[in-house]
Amino acid sequence: MAATPITTFSVQLITGDRSGAGTDGDVYIGIAGREFYIDSSRSADDDFERGSDRTYVFGAGSNVRFHNENDPRSPYQIFVEDIDVVPAYIRFVPQDRTDNWNLEEVTVIVNNGDAKLQALGALSSPAGSPQDNLWLGTHYGLYCSLWTVSILGMDQSPRARAR
Repeated sequence: MAATPITTFSVQLITGDRSGAGTDGDVYIGIAGREFYIDSSRSADDDFERGSDRTYVFGAGSNVRFHNENDPRSPYQIFVEDIDVVPAYIRFVPQDRTDNWNLEEVTVIVNNGDAKLQALGALSSPAGSPQDNLWLGTHYGLYCSLWTVSILGMDQSPRARAR
């Protein structure tokens, strides 16, 4: 079976609406063996501020800065089948040791539905309680792993398999 190229993917990031939640630090997504820089192409946007809900598109229909360098089609093509081969994550690079960011929810959609990944928000912990936010920073940790919810229409959620 031929591998399915990832031509586009979107990342919805919701920053918490709590004191000190926003940041001017850098944010990246790792998916299918590559890492991509997340930043709006609109220079007037102040990304990752308290209460923000933004969707970033990579590849076809891109709305991110440095779109040529952050394209899943080139210079190194990535594939849907590789999503579960290597860990997917959000990585935060704080401006300094005191910079923190409160991440409330992440949803990633690949090729308009070939795959879906999530963290926090609607995704519940194994005990069933919602994980509604995660602080990231030098003293909290810098990564948030993403759960694969579905690939090519098949439910991949570890929580769904356990039911």
